[in-house]
Amino acid sequence: MSTLFALRTAVLYQGIFLIVLVASYYLYINYLQVNVLLYDSVKLVVIVATVLFIISGKKFLFQSWYDKCLQWTISILLGYALAITFPTIIDRSLSFYFLEKLQQRGGGIQLAAFEDIFTQEYAKEHRLVDIRLTEQMQSGMLTIKNDCVLLTPKGSRTATFALWFRQHLLPKKRLLNDEYTDALVDPFAESTPLYDYRCQS
Repeated sequence: MSTLFALRTAVLYQGIFLIVLVASYYLYINYLQVNVLLYDSVKLVVIVATVLFIISGKKFLFQSWYDKCLQWTISILLGYALAITFPTIIDRSLSFYFLEKLQQRGGGIQLAAFEDIFTQEYAKEHRLVDIRLTEQMQSGMLTIKNDCVLLTPKGSRTATFALWFRQHLLPKKRLLNDEYTDALVDPFAESTPLYDYRCQS
């Protein structure tokens, strides 16, 4: 099998995968229930890639099982990248929200109003608390008992890792409003609770 033929076969295989994936995603989000967009999108990627892997057989004339498994792996990585890049980022991104809000308000908003937009409009319009609590409960990071949100052991380990990563592997000189700062390395350093909202034991 020539290198050129193998390349054409691989491109055809991935092209078919993308077409089936996009069609499946469209049907999935319109006709089935979605718990967590990212997780369900990734599950769909794995399902489509695996089904195509199984039914393709020798139709694509792969030289070996290694070639076929390599194409499956490429499909998974490609689908995962698409799941992160499009539905997940657009669904979660505050940056996209600001662009959409600017367009909604005629293309221009006073700079001083952005903090109020985030706290008063964004959280309400996107049901930010509901969606994040749902995601974390589905992930096993927290539970809700007697109107109290509680970290699970898994959630506690994840929070510890996230804090370590933030303090050691995020940039110390990050541009924020024309100023380079390390403020986001430890955002809780000067954080003061509005009131004591801890659960009573």
